[in-house]
Amino acid sequence: METLSILSPSHTFFTRLLSLQPSPPPLLHHLTQTLGFCCPKPPPPNLLRFRVTFQSPSSAYASKSQLSDADDDEEEEDEEFEEEEDDDEDVAADEYDDISGDMSDGFEQSDDEVETEPEPAIRADEEFRWQRVEKLCEDVKNFGEEMIDDAALASLYDFRIDKFQRLAIQAFLRGSSVVVSAPTSSGKTLIAEAAAVATVARGRRLFYTTPLKALSNQKFREFRETFGEDNVGLLTGDSAVNKDAQVLIMTTEILRNMLYQSVGMASARDSLFHVDVIVLDEVHYLSDISRGTVWEEIVIYSPKAVQLICLSATVANPDELAGWIGQIHGKTELVTSTKRPVPLTWHFSTKTSLLPLLDKTGKHMNRRLSVNYMQLNAPPTKSYKDDGSRRRNSRRRNRETSYDDSTGNMSRRPLSKNDINLIYRSQVPQVTDTLWHLKSKDMLPALWFIFSRKGCDAAVQYIEDCNLLDDYEASEVDLALKRFRIKYPDAIRESAVKGLLRGVAAHHAGCLPLWKSFIEELFQRGLVKVVFATETLAAGINMPARTAIIASLSKRSDSGRTLLSSNELLQMAGRAGRRGTDDKGHVVLIQNPYEGAEAGCKVLFAGLEPLVSQFTASYGMVLNLLAGSKVTRRSNESDETKASLSGRTLDEARKLVEQSFGNYVGSNVMLAAKEELARIEKEIEMLTMDISDDAIDRKSRKLLTGPAYKEIANLQEELRAEKRIRAELRKRMESEKLSSLRPLLKECENGQLPFLCLQYKDSEGVQHSIPAVYLGKVESLSGSKLKNLVSVDDSFALNAVAAESEPTSVFEPSYYAALGSDNSWYLFTEKWIKTIYKTGFPNVALAQGDSLPREIMSMLLDKTEMKWEKLAESNLGGFWGMEGSLETWSWSLNVPVLNSLSEHDELLHKSETFNRAVERYKEQRSKVSRLKKKISRTQGFREYKKIIDMANFTEEKIKRLKGRSRRLTNRIEQIEPSGWKEFLQISNVIHETRALDINTHTIFPLGETAAAIRGENELWLAMVLRNKILLSLKPTELAAVCASLVSEGIKIRPWKNNSYIYEPSSTVVDVVSFLDEQRSTFLQLQEKHGVNKPCYLDTQFAGMVEAWVSGLTWREIMMDCAMDEGDLARLLRRTIDLLVQIPKLPDIDPVLQSNAKTASNIMDRPPISELAG
Repeated sequence: METLSILSPSHTFFTRLLSLQPSPPPLLHHLTQTLGFCCPKPPPPNLLRFRVTFQSPSSAYASKSQLSDADDDEEEEDEEFEEEEDDDEDVAADEYDDISGDMSDGFEQSDDEVETEPEPAIRADEEFRWQRVEKLCEDVKNFGEEMIDDAALASLYDFRIDKFQRLAIQAFLRGSSVVVSAPTSSGKTLIAEAAAVATVARGRRLFYTTPLKALSNQKFREFRETFGEDNVGLLTGDSAVNKDAQVLIMTTEILRNMLYQSVGMASARDSLFHVDVIVLDEVHYLSDISRGTVWEEIVIYSPKAVQLICLSATVANPDELAGWIGQIHGKTELVTSTKRPVPLTWHFSTKTSLLPLLDKTGKHMNRRLSVNYMQLNAPPTKSYKDDGSRRRNSRRRNRETSYDDSTGNMSRRPLSKNDINLIYRSQVPQVTDTLWHLKSKDMLPALWFIFSRKGCDAAVQYIEDCNLLDDYEASEVDLALKRFRIKYPDAIRESAVKGLLRGVAAHHAGCLPLWKSFIEELFQRGLVKVVFATETLAAGINMPARTAIIASLSKRSDSGRTLLSSNELLQMAGRAGRRGTDDKGHVVLIQNPYEGAEAGCKVLFAGLEPLVSQFTASYGMVLNLLAGSKVTRRSNESDETKASLSGRTLDEARKLVEQSFGNYVGSNVMLAAKEELARIEKEIEMLTMDISDDAIDRKSRKLLTGPAYKEIANLQEELRAEKRIRAELRKRMESEKLSSLRPLLKECENGQLPFLCLQYKDSEGVQHSIPAVYLGKVESLSGSKLKNLVSVDDSFALNAVAAESEPTSVFEPSYYAALGSDNSWYLFTEKWIKTIYKTGFPNVALAQGDSLPREIMSMLLDKTEMKWEKLAESNLGGFWGMEGSLETWSWSLNVPVLNSLSEHDELLHKSETFNRAVERYKEQRSKVSRLKKKISRTQGFREYKKIIDMANFTEEKIKRLKGRSRRLTNRIEQIEPSGWKEFLQISNVIHETRALDINTHTIFPLGETAAAIRGENELWLAMVLRNKILLSLKPTELAAVCASLVSEGIKIRPWKNNSYIYEPSSTVVDVVSFLDEQRSTFLQLQEKHGVNKPCYLDTQFAGMVEAWVSGLTWREIMMDCAMDEGDLARLLRRTIDLLVQIPKLPDIDPVLQSNAKTASNIMDRPPISELAG
């Protein structure tokens, strides 16, 4: 495999000069010798052909190459994470927006066991790690395997290894499988590396799997540095490098496909070529919705004689994972560590300052970051802040005054959603504001996570005039760019060059992988100070920095904006703090318009999420598990091969499927969770009885004197009666309001667009009042998407409710739509309308021929993606919200604040029945208040209050217990047994398509092809590739059709100034149209059997692939192209990956195989060819 060599050879010399300075960067020697764009290293003269890894003696870790090959996008497993970036592309660019053989004991590393400052080992002479590995191998060869122990393996490193690393190595040497759960960047890879050394020294083999192609390439280079080129191999979908090596690195899908051929056979272990150890890196991906099944299958199918080393980030239930593996695979030991080798300090960036996120205890939020504190200290110059203040004062005057409120303490009053949003917006910092703080506090280099490509690119352009490099660094970047341009002229991202020369860069899926590798190398050399990256970087490449910055705590999802999980936040934060370089790492959260420091602490303190089984059956799984004898037999198949293909019975397959992690958790953890839940519910019941009226009465009778008790008891009985009346009057008042609102809303349908006040309480009990402009009743919006959605989606279902004022009648709520002053659309029923004003937008066209305002607003609503989020719910219908667009922004700005709307303009005042109901309610409320004061003046009230205070304390305890109960309930809901039912459903589809006879286990040619394919829907791909219509296609046309099968997730980027893509030829369009008819039939068959597997077929980008195969250069094809370079490269690599499979698939026509090979060879040219291997 070719390595990249771009950087100046003089750099090493300059580094040595720098090392003479008082405070040299500890990793500088290492960085100058990393692979990629650095100068080449001379090969070491040793019989194992190991290669030297230069490093500083004080380095926290031995040197590791950080450069990823530029083929991270080749495999499907990489693309899922990169495509997640698309979720936020519609956001504005400035959004910134235990160790035990029986698993009964747990060993967790304590605070004093962490080596935060690794100590260099004292050696008489300096040796490189490859030399120490070679020496150990020689010792084992001469003196036997007894030479391998934890001390020998620990001596390979220049620093004292941490206790959790030593415990894991000891467990491995005892012959156990090991589960290691430790924070990101804590050194879990060292355990796998030590196991590899022990395995190689014994002359056996080790498989190392990663979830991403990029990580596989990174580990490939790192392990070659330790073991030499002849002892390490790499296995990918379309190529193999030294596949018979002792250490073989691959993605999880590759290993799963290998295991398919061996599962259930007597010679299973032999089929893995004498593999002793399998390392599953990033095993927490088991929770991934689309790919988690692969990890479970590997654990289930792996021969029990093979040791498993499972490396996971910190999760909530590592004991469950270890218990599961121990149950189905064999003796498994768990090692956990919760402490980071480099501690993290959390900060929060606002417009004017960079403050600690947490208080001195580290358990609560810094009070200076609270909304109320920021409100009190906000500058009074902005008019919108003044408006918010006036609204709060208005609410204070109009709200009922309680005992606590009488203190006049504003901080105790809940702020409305509008108030909070205004405060948030006033504190949003510019990128330069935060960058200035980072630079002044020596917190660079930094990784800055923004959840959209557009945001990353915009941030670079925003600060590209801020120079972060000195003259020498700038010259080094310039020289590196020149060398890169000479070697890879098509991979230069011209729009990013200016920023790169100033020390800033973007890193996301829209960039070519080669360019991303270049950025990674420069960053590790210290020549890039800030990298704006999507979360893909956090999930993939090991690229630690001093500081990690998270621009937003929420992301777009199908249900609107959702907060990050604690696991996601900690994954990104884990990139901060370089072991051996930094005393501490920094994590900076940034104030943005959607959430503040409270949200950050909420996510941070939410606790780790548990691993959850995502086990699902696939066509490939069913075919490979059930396949028996073949209809056809090729001449090169031996009798032994034929005998092995007896197929598993359904009972045998069921035993395998039911060994899933989900079923283990369901059978063990669910029982314990239900027992705990029952205990909590019993405690709640007892505490509730303890604060009942009868219980309080008994305590009062016992504590108070006779007269005092009698006086308070009588008054309390009277108070309870008056409260019942008050509650009844409130219901009647609400009922009268609903009855009065409907005719008022109907009157507004054809007239002006009146202003409304919408009111609701969120899940935290905070009340929000929202000024809005009324659009209309949803039923009256003829032909709108919203009307259709409400009518078909059960989430929006409404039920008739008995009217309080007239119990014999029923009230049927309806949905209405309005645009709020916060530029959010709201969908609501009469329940959520506080009042209607007679003022509003006149429904008059601005000029003759223009559309009416109501028509314009209806059109703008119809243009949205209908991603409604339920904000509140009641028996009278839900209250829903959805973000508006830039087009609705100007409309929302014209909605007045509430305090500028007069009470005299409220149309509800016209209803006499409603006014009478309001007056009666207010009178009763005053009566209740007078009774409370009367009770507080009684003789025994002081003693009685002690009883009430204790009851209130018990109520708080009940609330906490209910919270625990809800969390347990949610946990139980997550524990769903993996479905044998789904396996059978897929079996039925396979049987009906004649791919496999599930009764005789005879596999037909279609099934053979599908069983050998790697893809999302193996059966659908096989049906296409076996279709005779493809035989008439030229290689260019075949490639275009294959591209239409794998283009899912590729998008046109609407923000680009161009919109050109090549159209496919008419032949390709005709073939895809023909295949689409078959696709429809297959989808109906899947639906018939309850199977929901995607069948992709889309010609949108087929023309781009056809043009590339036709011979267009990269520059020509990207000229005025509406696709990002990274997207097109990923599409081409996907297409190549499918094409290279075709010649290897069984029972495929030779003509098709030949054309596929021709097409893939043509496509595999620079810069695409440089993405593989």
